[in-house]
Amino acid sequence: MLHTLLVGLGRSGRELHLPVLRRLRQDAGAGSDHAASGSVFAPAPPLGYDLVPLPDGQQVPGLTVVATLAQARAALDPKHTVVHLCTPPGQRAEVLRDLAELGFTQFLVEKPLGVDGAAVDDIRAVRDAYGLRLAVVAPWLHSTLTERLRRTVASGRLGQLRRITVHQRKPRLRRSLSTPSHPTAFDVELPHSVGVVLQLAGGGQVTDATWSDASSGERVVPKMGTAELTLAHTAGATTRIVSDLVAPVRERSIVLDFDAGRAEGHYPISGDDNYAQLRVTPIGLPEEHEVFQDDALDACLLDTYRGFAAHTDFTAAFELQAQVVEVLESAKQHAAAAEQGTAAAPAGRAAVPAARPADEQVTSEKNGSIHVG
Repeated sequence: MLHTLLVGLGRSGRELHLPVLRRLRQDAGAGSDHAASGSVFAPAPPLGYDLVPLPDGQQVPGLTVVATLAQARAALDPKHTVVHLCTPPGQRAEVLRDLAELGFTQFLVEKPLGVDGAAVDDIRAVRDAYGLRLAVVAPWLHSTLTERLRRTVASGRLGQLRRITVHQRKPRLRRSLSTPSHPTAFDVELPHSVGVVLQLAGGGQVTDATWSDASSGERVVPKMGTAELTLAHTAGATTRIVSDLVAPVRERSIVLDFDAGRAEGHYPISGDDNYAQLRVTPIGLPEEHEVFQDDALDACLLDTYRGFAAHTDFTAAFELQAQVVEVLESAKQHAAAAEQGTAAAPAGRAAVPAARPADEQVTSEKNGSIHVG
């Protein structure tokens, strides 16, 4: 059984990871002790640490907070602990090295993997130097909806995939104005959707990208309003992703256009309702409509813990997330060039390598919540 150490107690650590871990532990232990139920989760409550100490007297329900990483090391067996690294992406490599020096070897890293390719290279270097096993939080890739989209592409029943259109509308103006936790809108929702389109259509090159500011009155947060990119996939399809962080409504949708039909998916927009929908419309045939539960973050964490327990190799998944960072870095270069009225500089890593074809990626269907669009 595996213990948990949450490093970084901001929104991701406290409001996303911790509630899911609590739910998974309760489900695993319901009606029996953890050992008898075969749970991968140790019954002890997770430990938490933040680079910035919590205010005096403040507590996090369900979490034992320690003042130093050394205290966490004294309380845990590193070989049987999963570290959730939820620090800002610009601080990952340094914190990762500190934890590796203490003997921790299993890490679940919050998205995005890094702010740019150089940051990913630093993380990869620490991983290899200390023999670490790194997984990346990618709930959209564990979604039931995404799994069904993969199967639709792989089956070939709608013909060749030609175009993917993603809309991610998420009202978060208050957070953007009060808590500047991301450098651009490309770093908020797109790390999820880019990973999905790379799996569905393979690698490619960014051909166009723009961003805009978030503003209210005289208050302006640069580059945190909208983010759009166009990706030309090597296999022939084209993806357009539009993310709007100042939208008045929520939407997370994905449309796949094929030679012989269309697949339109809608992911749960929040934890209030965990149902997704999928409409598949073959040309000349009746529409197929499905509604189903989709709890992707739960599936992501559970699969990751099971993978650590089974000594799964996470290298391929890591490299896919590295490709996501490359795409986003190229998009930022294009957006900056468009803003300045100049041509985008060549990306440091040219084309993103092709991801595995969809028919090689089909896995057993899981319940998960992903939101593309």
